[in-house]
Amino acid sequence: MKPFSTRARLKSFTYAFRGICICITQEHNAWIHSLITVLVISVGLLFHISVMEWIAVFLCISIVFAAELINTAIERLTDKICPDYHPEAGIIKDLAAGAVLICAFFSAIIGLLIFVPKIYALF
Repeated sequence: MKPFSTRARLKSFTYAFRGICICITQEHNAWIHSLITVLVISVGLLFHISVMEWIAVFLCISIVFAAELINTAIERLTDKICPDYHPEAGIIKDLAAGAVLICAFFSAIIGLLIFVPKIYALF
């Protein structure tokens, strides 16, 4: 086992942030998630949502982005291992994309549960 190194731990954060930046700058779906994130945070500030509602919002945001990062890693690894079309590779990529869709779908439901009553109260 390697001894603990503060420098190595800090370098691992650098790699992690690089991965996040790659995903956000190169993946179209991450652009959509980023846009929705800005919109949801803006609306949350506008409506002064409660601490518990902020917790739900930030949990949803983090889960969707984490799923998108994992999906991107799986897709890139699959493309590297199997550059030509292969039905099993397609299934693997579809499964990973499906995980992101489930996270985004249920996050949208939670967002609706939080924001629809507040919007409805305006009318």
